[in-house]
Amino acid sequence: MGRRVAAAAAEAERQALRHIVRNTGRAAEERVRAQAQLAAMEGQTRMGRVKNRCIETGRGRGVLRDFGMCRYQFRVNALAGRLPGVKKVGSQVGDQSLWQASW
Repeated sequence: MGRRVAAAAAEAERQALRHIVRNTGRAAEERVRAQAQLAAMEGQTRMGRVKNRCIETGRGRGVLRDFGMCRYQFRVNALAGRLPGVKKVGSQVGDQSLWQASW
C-alpha cells in the first residue's frame, strides 16, 4: 500500500488518538495508552511522509500544488494551452516569464 493511501486510511484514527493525548481533561493513564497506540502505528500512516510528486514525470522537487506538476511540465503544458485559465503575462522579470491563473 502506498504512503498516500495508508495515510488517508489511518487519518481519522490518528487524529482521534492525537486529540486524546492533547486533552488534559482526560485521565493520565488514558492519555498514556493513547500515546502508546499512536507510537505503535506504522510510520507510513503519517501525513508528513507523503511527498508531492509530478503527475507526468514523477519528479519530487519543484512541484506546484495547484496543478500537481513540476515547474518544467507546468511550463510545457501552459505554453501548449493544455491548462485552462492559465496564460503567460506579457511582462517579464529578468529572464523569468510570469504566469497568471484566472481563478
